[in-house]
Amino acid sequence: MLSGIARIMLTTSAIAPVGFTYSFVAFTQNEPFIGGLSAIFSVASVLICLVIFGYARENIESTVFKATSIEASDRETVGLMLLYLLPLFTDKINTLNWSLWIPTLLVFGIVTATGYSYHFNPLLGILGWHFYKISGAEGVTYVLITKKHLRNISKSLRVGQLTEYTLLDLGDSK
Repeated sequence: MLSGIARIMLTTSAIAPVGFTYSFVAFTQNEPFIGGLSAIFSVASVLICLVIFGYARENIESTVFKATSIEASDRETVGLMLLYLLPLFTDKINTLNWSLWIPTLLVFGIVTATGYSYHFNPLLGILGWHFYKISGAEGVTYVLITKKHLRNISKSLRVGQLTEYTLLDLGDSK
């Protein structure tokens, strides 16, 4: 289990669209340093998250999981889209109150990374990853991250435990 590292990277890669939006705003306002820095951090967070997935797929313990219920959990987008688009309503990037924005994003990131409520990552979704809420026979609900489109619960999944309540699909059913 990669609990802490995986949670942090899932959270930072999920917040990366905010960085891309700031990058766009900064470049359009002739602030290439801020734009470039924001874009670099955003790309790096997504790439590191994908590297962690690759590492986990090769190294974490595999178990067979038989789901009793499956629900798509990557549909919760409206609130996040507002967060992602908020920088576009900025008059000028250099007039932003960074002493307010940076702590706000840090608190959001920490709360998200240490809680169990975040189940959506739009950039990973664009790259073909899907997030599902799945329950097992013991009644515990997990978030499953997979490239598969799950339509029913008839097949068992080979998974690895990425965090306490997050499972990563490790391949075909057994």
